[in-house]
Amino acid sequence: MILLNTLTFLLLCTFTIASTIQTLFVKNQHQHESSIHTMAKFPAFTLSANSIQSLGLEKPNIGQYAGYFKCDLTQNNMFYWFFESRNDPKTDPLILWLTGGPGCSSSYGLFFELGPSSIDLNLKPKYNPYSWNSNASVIFLDQPTGTGFSYGGLPSISTDTLTQQIYIFLEFFFDKFPQYRTNKFHIAGESYAGHYIPNLLNQLKKNWHTITFEVESVLIGNGIIDPLVQIGAYEPMACGKGGYKSLLDDSDCRKMRNTYNVFKKYDKFCYLTGELYSCTHARKLGKEVGEPFYKLDLNPYDFRKPCIANTSDCYLESQPIDKYLNLPEVKSVLGVKQDLEFKMCRDEIAEPFEWTGDNMRPSQQYLKTALEIDDIPVLIYSGDKDYMCGWVGLLDVCDKLDSKEFAYQPLKNWINQEGEVVGQVKSFDGLTFVRVYDAGHMVPFDQPKNSLELINRWISGDYSLNR
Repeated sequence: MILLNTLTFLLLCTFTIASTIQTLFVKNQHQHESSIHTMAKFPAFTLSANSIQSLGLEKPNIGQYAGYFKCDLTQNNMFYWFFESRNDPKTDPLILWLTGGPGCSSSYGLFFELGPSSIDLNLKPKYNPYSWNSNASVIFLDQPTGTGFSYGGLPSISTDTLTQQIYIFLEFFFDKFPQYRTNKFHIAGESYAGHYIPNLLNQLKKNWHTITFEVESVLIGNGIIDPLVQIGAYEPMACGKGGYKSLLDDSDCRKMRNTYNVFKKYDKFCYLTGELYSCTHARKLGKEVGEPFYKLDLNPYDFRKPCIANTSDCYLESQPIDKYLNLPEVKSVLGVKQDLEFKMCRDEIAEPFEWTGDNMRPSQQYLKTALEIDDIPVLIYSGDKDYMCGWVGLLDVCDKLDSKEFAYQPLKNWINQEGEVVGQVKSFDGLTFVRVYDAGHMVPFDQPKNSLELINRWISGDYSLNR
């Protein structure tokens, strides 16, 4: 099944030419013809781009585009939404944002965290002064297919097959918008993007002889990068060793440690061999490590808060997003089919990744290559009230990632421009770790001002963040 799906995607999409002209409608029902872009290098793919200024998410003078990256034979359609910088798009950096899951739309990052506007309870845009497009242009990509407004075709069954498509999308984007080719390009994301981004770097390295753009740096927020290490952080994060009170009693904490010791045996074998059973069984055991925490009915993305019932992510604030993106007038402006239901996260998209054991496989080795061979700076930032991908585990990942002296560097105060201590930072030779105080899994949601300062300093070239 794995081999068939992968070969079907690669072979059929490489040698088939098809061309589709789509007509998009704006809110006032005046028609705009979407621009369809092709590349001789990738004849089976097209990229549509529709200029949008009628939704009120951003100021009218700020350019934004939405469209689909399509494989014409398999009918995979990946949706993207692009916002130009509020400052100077001609020279400001470009960021690709990838939300995790697998199966959660990057519109989650857009509307809940770091985009130009959030959505209020009346389904109206609320301007975000701390948007990451304050000093950078940002692409939000719905991936894998079936996520958000993406639809059709063959499902992605692993991070590797997904990143093949993202690589080609980027080639199309820079070919369609060549004015950004010389701008510094950063790849950012959170949660399962801890798998996506390192594997995407590896995919780009495989295509080094034909790639037409360069990656300046990568940023991963509360990502799952090295499961063998990070699942071991469940117990300290829940049991008072991560700078917060203990949430569990001694017996539950002991149970977590014992289950983790069994988990390690299987996941180590998964790391060494990639053998399917060991990877999928490690996934099962990894869930069992965390079971005592979930009995508390706390928000795993921010354990200071209760999990709100009947929500997909435990947050009330995110609930208007689905309703807004399913409004007929919004779909019309975006060029999305009216019968395509938007859902922020789809569990069924994650299932193939479970079946192939993708989530328990390592990704940190590709970050190591990026640092030591390709000289690509890496930022790992972590809200310190997140249980899912706790900061204790991510710091341990970083300590083990660098073969030089990173582990021996002290954690220093991370101070914002107003002189406030808002976290801790550790940096050496291109690798930087930041613990963000009083933030959960979605750092820009909890600390919008500090997260914008973090991103602005990083993309300006301040890769140590020591101050």
